[in-house]
Amino acid sequence: MMNSRMTPKIARESLMTLEAYARARPEFRRKVLEHKKHRTLALGQHVTLIFEDELTIRYQIQEMLRIEKIFEEEGILHELESYSPLIPDGSNFKATMMIEYEDPAERRSALSRLIGIEDRVWIQVEGSARVYAIADEDLERENETKTSSVHFLRFELNPDMCAALKYGVSLSAGIDHAAYTCEISPLPATQRQALVADLR
Repeated sequence: MMNSRMTPKIARESLMTLEAYARARPEFRRKVLEHKKHRTLALGQHVTLIFEDELTIRYQIQEMLRIEKIFEEEGILHELESYSPLIPDGSNFKATMMIEYEDPAERRSALSRLIGIEDRVWIQVEGSARVYAIADEDLERENETKTSSVHFLRFELNPDMCAALKYGVSLSAGIDHAAYTCEISPLPATQRQALVADLR
C-alpha cells in the first residue's frame, strides 16, 4: 500500500482539457524538462532516478490523457488515482527508477543479474544511517528470473533527517547490489536543493 498520509492531490479541476493542453503543451513540456534536469540522478551508467513531484506527475497525467485521448470523467479520475501516490508527502522522496541497456540481449542478461536491485538503492543524510528504498508498493515488478526495467521507489526520512537537510547538511545516494555498486557523495548542490524543496 502506498503511503498516502497527507498525499498532496492534484485537483481534478486543475487539469487542462485535451484542447487546452494541446495549445499549452510545447511551453509546458519545455518547463517540465528544465525542471526535471535538477531532479534526475544517474547512478552509474545504467540506472537513472527521476525524483517526482507535483509538477512532474501533473505532466505525466496530462501526457497520459493526451496519448490515450481520455476525456471521460471516469478515465481522468483513474489516471489521477494511479499517479497521485507518486507525489512526495513532505517526509519522503519518491522516484521513478529506470534500468537502461541499449542492446536487448545485454538488457535481458542484466535484468536477470539485477534481481532485487530496487531494494538496494539508498540515500544518506550526512550524519545519519542510509535509508533504503521501499520499492513498488503498488505491484510486484520482478519475478524469479528477472527484475523490471522500471521501478517506483520511496525513501522515508525521519524528522531529524528532514531538519538536518533543511539546515544544510549534504545528501548522498547510491546502490549496493552484488552485481551493481555505485555511490554519489555528495549530490550536486542543485539536485540537493531540488529534493529538499520536497520536505515540509
